[in-house]
Amino acid sequence: MKDKSAYEKAKFVSNLMKTLTNEYRLMILCMLEEGEKTVGEICSELQGIGMSAVSQHLSMLKSHDLIESSKVGQNVIYRISDKRISEVIKKIREEYC
Repeated sequence: MKDKSAYEKAKFVSNLMKTLTNEYRLMILCMLEEGEKTVGEICSELQGIGMSAVSQHLSMLKSHDLIESSKVGQNVIYRISDKRISEVIKKIREEYC
């Protein structure tokens, strides 16, 4: 593949699809599609998963550039980093949730 742009796009989509294979990461992205949230807010909405596991999932999402964060006081606020990700999550929710 000689087109670097096509390669970068494929890499982005591949990372997104790999991330969506975990139900907790998918649920976190669905929550963040609704708006910014703290770890505590995410934990309170998820059942059967602790704060350290949520933090690990958030770290993975962040390392793949799917979410970003900012510190506000003592809280870290998470949000989806790219409008295209929000659009994918919206479509998944329309069709399957």
